[in-house]
Amino acid sequence: MVAIKIPSQQRILLDNVSWRKYTSLLRALSDRHLRLTYDQGMLEIMTLSHEHESLGRFLGRSAVTLTEELDLPLKEGGSTTFRRRPKQKGLEPDNCYWIASEAKVRGKRKIDLRKDPPPDLAIEVDITHSSLNRMAIYAEIRVPEVWRIDSKGLTFFVLDSDNNYQPATTSLVFPELTPADLMEFINRRARADENEVIKQFRAWIRKHLSRPGNSKPKDGSR
Repeated sequence: MVAIKIPSQQRILLDNVSWRKYTSLLRALSDRHLRLTYDQGMLEIMTLSHEHESLGRFLGRSAVTLTEELDLPLKEGGSTTFRRRPKQKGLEPDNCYWIASEAKVRGKRKIDLRKDPPPDLAIEVDITHSSLNRMAIYAEIRVPEVWRIDSKGLTFFVLDSDNNYQPATTSLVFPELTPADLMEFINRRARADENEVIKQFRAWIRKHLSRPGNSKPKDGSR
């Protein structure tokens, strides 16, 4: 596995920030290239590096490609801000997707977590480590699966019945897919342009993964 070089990023961590102030900052900074994480009065404002954005977008393209090739429904949520006022928590994922629950949010212009389901999958790039526990916030939002990539590599986390994330050997959304499968193509970005890598990924999916209702054994070869 190729180690990911950790770039320098800038962050501000503020204490004793009210929920009202947090929501007003979300509106004021909505057009800035920033990520805001709120946890019970603590607010982290972080700029995003090129490597952060590059990894998040590539993982996002990979997720979309999987839904296309496996003929699965999809609604993309991008970096939508998700908030739980009763829990005083909020964040923006690097990418998120409704797949199994897509029909429940189809055509909606606004998502309300009080009545709408959370995304089935979120992507979390943490190559410089947030000061706040973002995984705990995802758990409060009840996102079933988070793909988290850090300087050590990629991990699939699945929410258990106790509302805690556990590392999983395969994806919940794409049951035959492992983190090692995706890391293979993430690492190929050092040797080929991303369109070429996605083309290779499409070919790999067609050979190794089965569509719902079909049975296709996975032999492990590439």
